Amino acid sequence: MDTTQRKARAAWISVISNSTLVVSKLVIGLLMGSVSVISEAIHSGVDLVAAGIALFAVKKATKPADKEHPYGHGKIENLSGTIEAVLIFLAAAWIVFEAVHKLVARSPVEMAWLGVVVMAGSAIANFLVSRMLFRVGNETDSIALQADAWHLRTDVWTSAGVMIGLMAIIVSRWLLPAWDLWWLDPVAAIAVALLIVKAAYDLTRQSLRDVLDESLPEEEQRWIDEHVRTVVGVFGYHGMRTRKAGPQRFIEFHLLVDRTLSIEAAHKLSHDVSDAIEQRFSSASVTIHVEPCDGNCTPDCLDGCLLDPQQQAAMRQLSANR
Repeated sequence: MDTTQRKARAAWISVISNSTLVVSKLVIGLLMGSVSVISEAIHSGVDLVAAGIALFAVKKATKPADKEHPYGHGKIENLSGTIEAVLIFLAAAWIVFEAVHKLVARSPVEMAWLGVVVMAGSAIANFLVSRMLFRVGNETDSIALQADAWHLRTDVWTSAGVMIGLMAIIVSRWLLPAWDLWWLDPVAAIAVALLIVKAAYDLTRQSLRDVLDESLPEEEQRWIDEHVRTVVGVFGYHGMRTRKAGPQRFIEFHLLVDRTLSIEAAHKLSHDVSDAIEQRFSSASVTIHVEPCDGNCTPDCLDGCLLDPQQQAAMRQLSANR
């Protein structure tokens, strides 16, 4: 199974799982009159929309570059993550509104044990599906699947929180009937909303990072630096610029080589450098501009200069004699 098929299969599993959870939570929540369970249904509904967006994004993002999109379609995944975050914010606002309304109306919860059962099932299902999405998302470097996984992992904790609140209501009715803990239901719903907002904030930050062409992570740039420094025949490099669009990485820099090299030899050397980078990072596009080195390191290239002072002097002398 290739990468595209794996990503699509993972997204489909998420869609099916969330569809089942939305229906079960909504039906049980309405039967119980529980705003916390209904809020969880809304949460799963948002996850369902997110899974659908992720499924669309992973299919579109893998389309090859074309005339209108010479850098590919990778940013569709980032765009999908931003849309998902907006939906989460809206869902959280609705949950808070309903929870506050229930606090004011002092509405009791009926058949709380049904809520405990469906919340336990939801937590287990979402944990298993999110673990699968994290694995596939990390292995294929899909921000859409990773975003969907974070949604579901958040749902695990919110379902567990709602379940604990409902269990407390049940226990209090048995052991402490004088203590009416009906208010735990809307309070749990508000807690769910706050966790959802936190997840939306993290997702927005992650998605916009690549939309704004932020550089690759420091550890990835460090690997590139160490690799370039180990290639025999490279005198230095400078002007490195990196960015990411979905799973695609774009890396470009200037490579300094011996000025006596033939064009063919310099071209082969640049390919040796770029091929290793593209093997290390999936979906990487490396652009290298080869320059002859004369030993006169400018401030821009000093950090990437691989010549010692004696070698630099020798190169300058050779350049002067030509």
